[in-house]
Amino acid sequence: MSPRAAGWSRVLMTVGVVVAIDQITKAWAVAEIMRGEERNVFFLLDLTHVRNEGVAFGAFAGGGLILVLLIGGALAGLLAYFAANAAKPLLWLPTGMLLGGALGNLADRAREGAVIDFIDPAAWPAFNLADVMIVAGVLLLFYVAEGRQEE
Repeated sequence: MSPRAAGWSRVLMTVGVVVAIDQITKAWAVAEIMRGEERNVFFLLDLTHVRNEGVAFGAFAGGGLILVLLIGGALAGLLAYFAANAAKPLLWLPTGMLLGGALGNLADRAREGAVIDFIDPAAWPAFNLADVMIVAGVLLLFYVAEGRQEE
């Protein structure tokens, strides 16, 4: 298998794993935690079932179609970048993390009209595992894209 084909295969596998884990954990939160209920896990960390109609920290709540189009545009840009650099070592990982996280949250928006958040640390807004993958994916994307060049 060529490095490009292997990259695409790994992206698709990563997307599948991220979306599956994200949707399973959100389904668990919906089934086990009433909306607005707080359950303390340990010091300064609660599980709280909330709905986020915006993006990060609830920004742009009510953005509707415009928000979905902006997210779609960003994902299209990511896919274009990956398509041009699919053979780059490890680029598949942040690409799959970002796409999987975004698709997991978009699935919530399509199904529920809002993103399901449930991880609630003290002094920080609630979030979910898709959000974790998006943040980690952005950081890793910068590292991989701008990292030491192969000689």
